[in-house]
Amino acid sequence: MDAYDEDSRGPQALDGSAGTRLPEEPPERAGGPERPESPERPESPERPESPERPECPESDPPSPPRAGVAALSPRYQIAAALALVGVGVAGCVHLLMVFLSLAPANTVTKQHGQAVQDWVYPEFEQNWKLFAPNPLQQNIAVQVRAEVRMRDGGLRTTGWTDLSAQDGAAIDGNLVPSHTQQNELRRAWDFFASTHGADNRPVGMRGSLSEQYLRRIVVMRLYRDDPTSRGGVIQRVQVRSSTTNVRPPSWSREQISVKPVYRLLPWWSLTSDEAAGGVR
Repeated sequence: MDAYDEDSRGPQALDGSAGTRLPEEPPERAGGPERPESPERPESPERPESPERPECPESDPPSPPRAGVAALSPRYQIAAALALVGVGVAGCVHLLMVFLSLAPANTVTKQHGQAVQDWVYPEFEQNWKLFAPNPLQQNIAVQVRAEVRMRDGGLRTTGWTDLSAQDGAAIDGNLVPSHTQQNELRRAWDFFASTHGADNRPVGMRGSLSEQYLRRIVVMRLYRDDPTSRGGVIQRVQVRSSTTNVRPPSWSREQISVKPVYRLLPWWSLTSDEAAGGVR
């Protein structure tokens, strides 16, 4: 037996015979030569973080320069405000004084009329009126009575018929009153009063026309509404007016009479056409 055995694990020749065993390589070289480890690089010191810059607030757009009263100092602003108030008060007082000078006579002007005149005249005098210079403060009623020839030949005088009261009753509660109910009789009486004097005599050429116009209206109304007149033929008519002052308000010191005042016109004879009812 040889000094050492052939290692069956050794390399074999091509013919299958066992070859000479080669010495074993050291284990450290089995995997190939190891590369020397590179020395570790020293870590670079961390750079200090730069402090965060404070965020700048968004800048507002520049405000426009102040103008007018706002540009003044507080002291002058107060003075300007007081001046404006004074001008406004003076303007209101002036308008009130001018209004009172143009308005009809009333309780204020009766008590402070001199102060109103001192303010308005002569610099602010006005030559026109805001309202009627003498507004109507009276109730005027037109009344009529007639002398009727009845069918038996006798004459009968009717009582007084208040034509204005009939128109008022027709208008009261009526949403669409007729023009004749509102204005026919009233304007006929105004026409007569403006063309006749206090003695009931006509003044000017229109006096007789106004008398005829008023007479025809009252005859037409009697034939339409008065039973006695419808039963005969009207021969004559007489018209009168009843004027009553409107009561003053409770707070007024004005003292007036509310007793009716009558204006009695003479009897008017009718023409044949009017008596026959031709104007109906």
